[in-house]
Amino acid sequence: MKWQGRRGSDNVEDRRGFSGGTVAVGGGVIGVVFLLVQLFLGGDSAEVLDQLQQQTQQPSTEQPLSAADKEMGEMVSVMLADNEDVWKKIFEENGKVYVEPKLVLFRTSTESACGNATSSIGPFYCPADQKVYMDLDFFDELKNKYGAEGGDFAIAYVIAHEVGHHVQNLLGTSEKIYNERQRVSEVESNKLSVALELQADFYAGVWAHYNQQMNNVLEAGDIEEALSAASAVGDDHLQKLARGYVQPDGFTHGSSEQRVYWFKRGFETGDISKGNTFKEIL
Repeated sequence: MKWQGRRGSDNVEDRRGFSGGTVAVGGGVIGVVFLLVQLFLGGDSAEVLDQLQQQTQQPSTEQPLSAADKEMGEMVSVMLADNEDVWKKIFEENGKVYVEPKLVLFRTSTESACGNATSSIGPFYCPADQKVYMDLDFFDELKNKYGAEGGDFAIAYVIAHEVGHHVQNLLGTSEKIYNERQRVSEVESNKLSVALELQADFYAGVWAHYNQQMNNVLEAGDIEEALSAASAVGDDHLQKLARGYVQPDGFTHGSSEQRVYWFKRGFETGDISKGNTFKEIL
């Protein structure tokens, strides 16, 4: 992806130099987190919640940024700016106002309005403070552990997916689905979660479509990098790696095939009206 020499966002909070502090959290707001932000969790959410609840206060330590760290931060800033430009345009075309989210870069752990953010959770969006939280070391794990191709555009896809959750929050979709999940069975709740995640993948594809039109940023292999990342974090792939078998009723994010399909659909159509995953999946 061609990103050098273009506008960077002012909405990046780089905490990588001061990461390390963790805070004990209760269960109140965590339910919202697990509804919206478990993009790359393949395990049992109850186990992760228990892990978060057992975190204790640790002093933060300063870690100077290397030249590579700084370059990565600049790239992420440009990718976020691209999302801002695209979604501002789409919202304006539909008579709405786009509120820009913040993106927080951290190492190991940091605080969020949704509780403690740790590397083990993976990138996520917190609706309570309208921020995306991301430890960039995750992408090494995505490549080495889960078999994704890696590359700049894989990072761009993940950022666009999390911004897609922000779009859902602004449009009221997230709150509607959260309320619906409280009154249905676990199986039906999982299906709603899958539809929410697949719509965020679709929105990531829509972003890629418009960003290419506006900035001509794509290079050979970029879309393949995004599709590889989407496939690598499909529920079926993660379950098979973790358990050795696939349990479709336990899907919360969608299969590899579904995630690839909806990203491609968004990229090929660029039409947000084509992203009603709830109607087509449920």
